[in-house]
Amino acid sequence: MTAKEKYRRLSDTEESIPLFSRSWWLDAVCGASGWEVILIEENNQIVGALPLYKPLQHVVSMPPYTQTMGLWFCQKAPDTKYTTVLGKRQSTCKKIIDELKPYSSFYQLFPYTFTDWLPFYWKGYRQTTRYTYILQSIADKALLWENMTTNIRRNILKAKEKYHITVRKGIDSEAFFNVIRATYHRQRQSPPKDLAVLERLIKICRQRNQGDLWGGYDETGKLHAAAFVVWQTRSAYYIAGGGNPEHRESGAHSLVLWEAIQYVSQYTSTFDFEGSMLPGVERFFREFGGKQMPFFTIRKGNLSLLDKVRMKLCARFK
Repeated sequence: MTAKEKYRRLSDTEESIPLFSRSWWLDAVCGASGWEVILIEENNQIVGALPLYKPLQHVVSMPPYTQTMGLWFCQKAPDTKYTTVLGKRQSTCKKIIDELKPYSSFYQLFPYTFTDWLPFYWKGYRQTTRYTYILQSIADKALLWENMTTNIRRNILKAKEKYHITVRKGIDSEAFFNVIRATYHRQRQSPPKDLAVLERLIKICRQRNQGDLWGGYDETGKLHAAAFVVWQTRSAYYIAGGGNPEHRESGAHSLVLWEAIQYVSQYTSTFDFEGSMLPGVERFFREFGGKQMPFFTIRKGNLSLLDKVRMKLCARFK
């Protein structure tokens, strides 16, 4: 059995593997043959794994619409002392880094649960800290409402009471793409060329009941804002979305996210806004009342043009 076959089997059964590192997600965003995995095994048990998106033979990068990948560690340790667990993880990390030697360029965003990048530092890798915002206990609607800023609450109420916005789940993907294109146009940017990947991802998430599209419509049937949200037991994630530039004053984007968060609370207790380094977008996420969490971009070698584009997209768009 190949490493990839072993990882597919692990991905189907191990709950601690993040959504973005699941084999079905990687198939959707990378193509079934566009990704590989490094496995570290001890006593016939997988103790560490690092999925890799390889757009070129010796280049590791980030696939589209995938906020983080990074290392997975087996959490079934017989000794739970912190120092022992940390030492074991560092040892596994060093073995994985040794397997990365053939690659001339490495660029990955790691989840906020990965806090120790020292083994990468010791091997000459570089790190940039990014931030996301996490809502916890999302089933507590009253607490969420209380923790929001007055501005977000005002937008939600305005959308419902003044503009009579109704939020629908399961909207048409083409309507969603039109909002995405309009958002890029407002930012004076070319629209993404990989919408086919996004459409494939939406389809598979719907089939698995792990993601869907929400849209906010007024009484005339005009779509004001839309969002793509995915989920698993450990967390829900805001992947992409935006608002119609002609109707930004309605507050529909806030309402759409509020309704989506309420829906996914039946599956998970955590909502991850996925972060942004743009001041305006960061403020919008922060005002929902989430906790700021740092996560790492780890890289080595010269960034490819693809990686630079990915960095810009991660920094500015939601």
